[in-house]
Amino acid sequence: MIGRILEAVVILLVVRAIWKVLGGLFVASTGASRTSTRGEPLAVKLIQDPVCGTYVSPSSSIADGREHFCSEKCRAEYRSQSRTAADTRKSGA
Repeated sequence: MIGRILEAVVILLVVRAIWKVLGGLFVASTGASRTSTRGEPLAVKLIQDPVCGTYVSPSSSIADGREHFCSEKCRAEYRSQSRTAADTRKSGA
């Protein structure tokens, strides 16, 4: 009787281990995981908005060429500053 219970427990542990390995392979192949195997969030390199200085993740930022912005307002401000600087260079040359 106890032998059958131990056998069932061992089988369940083996099935669980296989399930975790296969589940990890599936998630890794899809790239869908945003957490580590222990459930902790993965580290993301933040990028500083050149206008207001806010740090944003590349996936949630508004990209404009090589620059990343926290909002449309900051992107518009950056573009207007760029145009003003270009106009100043043209008139000074």
